[in-house]
Amino acid sequence: MIPGAQLVPTLIARAERHDPERVIRLLEPFVLDRRRERLLSIIDQRLSSVQVVFDAPHDPHNGAAVVRSCEAFGVQFVHVVERKETFLASPTVTRGSEKWVDLRAWKSSEEVLAHLQTQGLEIIGAHPDGELTPNDLAGVPGLALVLGNERDGIAEDLAKACTRHVRVPMRGMVESLNVSVSAAILLAQATFGRKGDLSEADRRRLYARGLYFSVVKADEVLAADEIFGKDA
Repeated sequence: MIPGAQLVPTLIARAERHDPERVIRLLEPFVLDRRRERLLSIIDQRLSSVQVVFDAPHDPHNGAAVVRSCEAFGVQFVHVVERKETFLASPTVTRGSEKWVDLRAWKSSEEVLAHLQTQGLEIIGAHPDGELTPNDLAGVPGLALVLGNERDGIAEDLAKACTRHVRVPMRGMVESLNVSVSAAILLAQATFGRKGDLSEADRRRLYARGLYFSVVKADEVLAADEIFGKDA
C-alpha cells in the first residue's frame, strides 16, 4: 500500500457529500478574494471535451504523473480501467493535483466506453504507429485519449473501440517514451486553444470542492450549520 494513496478519494467524498450551493454559501465568506478568484479562473479553463482513459495502469508513479499532467492541462475527467489491480497514485508525485480532477475507476472496457459514448467523444488511442500526430488533436471536437498499460499496451477490447490512433514522432534511437511523458505531450496539444467547457453544475461542484479544501475547519462549519441552522 502506498501511504496516502487512498486518502484523497475519501476527502473528495467528504467534500461532495453536501449540496454544493450550501457549501458555497457557508464557506465562501471564510476564503480570501484572491483565493476565490484563482479557483474561479482555474474552473473557467477546465475541459470536458478532452478526457483520458488509462487502461490498467501498473506503476503508481506513472499513474500519478498522468493524473498530474491531466490537472496541469485542465483535463477534468480521468477514467481508469482497473481490471486486476486497484489503481493507486503516488501522492509524492501527484502533489495534491488529484484533489482537483474527477478520477473514476471502471472494472471493464464496456462500462467506460458506454459512458464515453453518451458524451459524443471520439475514442483515440496512443500508439507508436498512429496515423495522427499530437498537433492533429487540437482539431478534434471532443476526444477520449486512451493510454495503455506500461507493460502490455492497450487491451484488445479497448483498442478495437479506438477510431483512430495518435503517435508521438520519434527522431532518436529510442522507439517510445514513458507513458506519463507521452501523455503530457499529447495533452498539451489536445487542449491547446480550447476554451473551458464544463457544465454549470460541474463548475459549481468544483467551486464548492475548492472552497472546502481552502477552509481548514470546513467540516466544523458545515456541521455547526446542520445543528444550529435547524433551530434558526
